[in-house]
Amino acid sequence: MSNPDGERSHITTHVLDTGTGRPASGVKATLEHKSASGWQEVGSGQTDDDGRIRNLGPTRVEAGHYRITFDTGSYFGKTGTETFFPEVVLGFVIADVAQHYHVPLLISPFAYSSYRGS
Repeated sequence: MSNPDGERSHITTHVLDTGTGRPASGVKATLEHKSASGWQEVGSGQTDDDGRIRNLGPTRVEAGHYRITFDTGSYFGKTGTETFFPEVVLGFVIADVAQHYHVPLLISPFAYSSYRGS
């Protein structure tokens, strides 16, 4: 599961609300790894006041397919904002386990985007 001692995990995220121009705090996110038996949760968290989750997953990961599911519906619902995307699922591949993987999410009520950060 996620790293409880506060050390930065191998996979981190940052959620920015492009509709307000501010970090998206309180967004729940779940990290999963694809195994032979299907998707297995390996971490979860909630964005802080700066929109970051620094301890989303383990400090060590194995190569393979991963995905982060963001609960954007609850985030927008707190302010009564209608959204077309109640969740955003970002899939990605870890090839080099020695690297840090930062997976940012830019959201607005009717659009989202992402990229490989550092």
